Amino acid sequence: MNANPWPAEEAWSWYERQPWLCGFNYVPSHAINYTEMWMDDGFDPALIDRELALAQDIGFNCARVVLPFVVWEREPQAFKSRFARFMEICHARGIRVIPALFDDCCFGTLADPVFGPQPRMIPGWYGNGWSPSPGHAIVRDPKAWPRLEPYVKDLIGAFRDDPRLLLWDLYNEPTNGVCIGKLSFPVGEVTLPLVENVFRWARGIDPAQPLTLGVWNNNPKLDDMAFRLSDVNSFHSYDAPEGLKKRIQQLNERGRPVICTEWMCRGNGSTVAACLPVFRAERIGAMHWGLVNGRTQTHLNWGHLPGDPDPAVWQHDLFRPDFTAYDPGEIALFKLTIALAADERK
Repeated sequence: MNANPWPAEEAWSWYERQPWLCGFNYVPSHAINYTEMWMDDGFDPALIDRELALAQDIGFNCARVVLPFVVWEREPQAFKSRFARFMEICHARGIRVIPALFDDCCFGTLADPVFGPQPRMIPGWYGNGWSPSPGHAIVRDPKAWPRLEPYVKDLIGAFRDDPRLLLWDLYNEPTNGVCIGKLSFPVGEVTLPLVENVFRWARGIDPAQPLTLGVWNNNPKLDDMAFRLSDVNSFHSYDAPEGLKKRIQQLNERGRPVICTEWMCRGNGSTVAACLPVFRAERIGAMHWGLVNGRTQTHLNWGHLPGDPDPAVWQHDLFRPDFTAYDPGEIALFKLTIALAADERK
């Protein structure tokens, strides 16, 4: 077992074997959070397949999804079976999977996930049912972290050689926290030692797929950790093209492949028309947020609460709940750009 990241040459060799990576972050439209998506009474393969058919038609080749610790801890074998079924559906649609094992984000009051019935959707509240993983109480309690080690090792061990799995994104936005309207309660840097442990546990399994940790908030400690631990560098950007280009230039200087695992915020200028050509020209992998709009209400702006005026444009998502395109021009541009990138590889 090698505790160090892959040599840069190995990372580039892996990246050059991939198509231009273009995909999306996925939550089924019927699920209010990832816990509901993966629990027995919420897991809906038929709906997932219908939604991923939309992605296949566009040409998307990868999907990023968060895996909830709370479901694994209660029913590990059933959870792994559902995840394997999800990968079967993705594979049949030409889509490879990027799992994120942990997530500090929360946009409602559920700072600690529950195994059971999930919150009802409150219209007008962006992500009111979103829940972090493993939950802020565990993150803040190092004595609880030994519960997480078997989770990391079991999941990565089960799928360490699976070609349907593209790479492991070990932790989504560590140090983030509860954000409700204009109020913010970050977990803070207490997460960083946990991130170190997660990488150590993952390296102990030595998966065939690369490991990554996305940079997202210009936190020097987090950024240094991500660059030190990751095989390929990844980042989030909801900026207009000027900011996106600047960030890509900074990351390219690190000498490793670069993948953007979250983007697209129309109101900020992070639009398909403006940013997709940048990703393609730089050959930066790109996963925008959202496929089919649903109970997470991610068409609204971050912090949107009931009674706030509707945004002028959707923030995220490509399709309405009835599977019609929010903007047919965006769909056409995705199709064209992905097809041109594929032709260039021939």
